[in-house]
Amino acid sequence: MTPAPDRIDALLQRVERTRDALGTEFHDRIVEATFTEAASLADRAVTRDDAAPRFDLSRAIDRWVTHPRWGFVFMALLFTLVFWLTIAGANVPSALLGELLTQTVYGWLHAGAAALGAPAWIAGLFIDGVYLSTAWVVSVMLPPMAIFFPLFTLLEDFGYLPRVAFNMDALFHRAGAHGKQALTMMMGYGCNAAGVVATRIIDSPRERLIAILTNNFSICNGRWPTLILMGTIFIGAFAPPWASSMIAALSVVTTAFLGILFTLLVSRLLSRTVLKGVPSAFSLELPPYRPPQIWQTLYRSVIDRTLLVLWRAISMAAPAGAVIWLISNITLDGGSLASHVITLLHPIGLFFGLNGVILLAYIVAIPANEIVIPSILMLTLNFARSSLAQQGVLLELDDAQVHQVLTQLGGWTLSTAVCLMLFSLLHNPCGTTILTIYRETKSAKWTAIATLLPLALGFAVTAVVSRMMNLL
Repeated sequence: MTPAPDRIDALLQRVERTRDALGTEFHDRIVEATFTEAASLADRAVTRDDAAPRFDLSRAIDRWVTHPRWGFVFMALLFTLVFWLTIAGANVPSALLGELLTQTVYGWLHAGAAALGAPAWIAGLFIDGVYLSTAWVVSVMLPPMAIFFPLFTLLEDFGYLPRVAFNMDALFHRAGAHGKQALTMMMGYGCNAAGVVATRIIDSPRERLIAILTNNFSICNGRWPTLILMGTIFIGAFAPPWASSMIAALSVVTTAFLGILFTLLVSRLLSRTVLKGVPSAFSLELPPYRPPQIWQTLYRSVIDRTLLVLWRAISMAAPAGAVIWLISNITLDGGSLASHVITLLHPIGLFFGLNGVILLAYIVAIPANEIVIPSILMLTLNFARSSLAQQGVLLELDDAQVHQVLTQLGGWTLSTAVCLMLFSLLHNPCGTTILTIYRETKSAKWTAIATLLPLALGFAVTAVVSRMMNLL
């Protein structure tokens, strides 16, 4: 609808009266401020041939970290250093914390239960099941998270993570996805549910759905302990002692980069098949580098990330420990329920390079990935009827003892550990992420695809890798 001429004249007269009331001085100030800001932006962004070269630290750093080739090399080296510091620095505090929680406090609890005359099943369920599974999660997860999250937050505050997204933008564009998917992928490395919610920044429904379906390939907090442990006790064991931590870190970094590769491949597959379309363009403004605020970084990483993730793991580990203790101690036809299920799943697991214990552990750990390793150890000890533990009781074991339990009692090989790392990368999302996907998509169909697609891919990859390693 076109406004009437008299209304336009009235509007122009009002603008004239407003300008006269404000005066020319105010108008000149606005113009001056605008041109000053424009000149400042041009001075930072434009290089003139006739101007003397001026050193800019941010621009000098960006020449390396956003380089088409060296940017990826720098990214790999930096993340390898972060994981090496995490692995090497967490060993001693994990051992000390484990000894306190699973030996000293565990002994006090059993002594207290005996003094109170508590029935054996009560002590078993709540001390051997609930408490020990929780204690294991705390002792194993807290030290590495207390190192990893502050380092990761420092990179975020320094301004490096947007550079990672900048480097990945062209790759996502070639895969038929949106460049902002690089940002949502980075969010997924903290929590896949948060990464799914972060896809709201993508305007295109098609490209947002691609980002949701592939966010599970970002390794969330709950999967880092599994990868770090497998890399330490199996892959790092092949290296000399002085290089074992670095080799273990490289194995974890390699797994993380495989996650990026699968994200790109599946994104391209979806964009060429069921989610066809033209990728959108977007502009990404790189923030300036800034010195991190150490105390604020520590607060955010400890309170908002470490303790939050740890509490989520504890809330899932406690009931999972009770479930594992119950199925390990309820007998049917001369064997525990756990042993019957493991026997049923074992041939299927072996076909995919895993075993029945791993498959049952992942079923129990659907609510949270953090409890996979505690579940595997508890079920392995129970299924082997080991003298190291009562039925369904988890003991705190150092890395050498964990390796002994898994190899001698569980029949694990290097192939099993590698397949577990790959399956941990590619398996279905946790319960929280599945619920978040449904809330974001409002579709049972796409939620099912987001759940089953990575699971099918995980089984396919582990089946191929296990056969290739068996031929070597």
